[in-house]
Amino acid sequence: MFYIEAKRISIVILGALLNAASLNFFLIGANVYASGFTGAAQLLSSIFNDFLGIGLSTGILLALLNIPVLILGWLKVGKGFTVYSVISVFFSTLFLEILPLISISNDIILNAVFGGVIAGVGVGITLKAGASTGGMDIVAMILSRLKDKPIGNYFLIMNSLIIVIAGILYEPENALYTMLTLYVTTRVIDTIHTRYEKVTAFIVTKKTDELQKAIHDTMVRGITILPAKGAYTKTDKSLMYLVVTRYELYDLERIINEIDPEAFTNIVETAGVYGFFRKD
Repeated sequence: MFYIEAKRISIVILGALLNAASLNFFLIGANVYASGFTGAAQLLSSIFNDFLGIGLSTGILLALLNIPVLILGWLKVGKGFTVYSVISVFFSTLFLEILPLISISNDIILNAVFGGVIAGVGVGITLKAGASTGGMDIVAMILSRLKDKPIGNYFLIMNSLIIVIAGILYEPENALYTMLTLYVTTRVIDTIHTRYEKVTAFIVTKKTDELQKAIHDTMVRGITILPAKGAYTKTDKSLMYLVVTRYELYDLERIINEIDPEAFTNIVETAGVYGFFRKD
């Protein structure tokens, strides 16, 4: 258990580092805006500095914007998810303050694309680990659960406001490059974070009751249990059949390893699910 939690926290910190690197090394210097609350904090920092003469860093604004949304995440998504999100926001703010603000390239297209890719990887691996980078990730996660659609679609919709404001206040060309960054980011996120995709798990085990209880204590998924017998050993076992999202595979693998490491598990792609399937 300690190893699993340490691994998850390490992934969250790595995601925070990638998000900060995408901003400080690529996007901020090129006046191209990132996805989500990170981009909103970046845009607000530019507005405060350029129009009001107030020097507020992107990291500090990111932390302030996340406070109300983290409370929403605690209530709607889950306490564990939100705790890891707090860790992510804290380290994102820390890395934004620590990493130097430099421009690796003077080509705005390269900055937009590579900044988007790095940010997408950072958000994607964080979401896949069961946390978020805070802010718009939590809002998009809630909508994705309700509608059972790719989370990147909601990033693209909600980020349109950043594009419009950037186009009005600054060069319209920068807004177009921001759109490129957001598109790249959302595609990378959907490639890594595939919660909306379904898979079917076939688990052959002798510890049926313990495994069933552990799964239902963690996730709300229906399980069909069939009698089974080993062809070679003639040992009586059970075949557990359930459909889960790819996002839940992380927890399912952990549960099986904890309860019955000797269980045989086969994961297959699911083309579609008909009937009741819980989406939230």
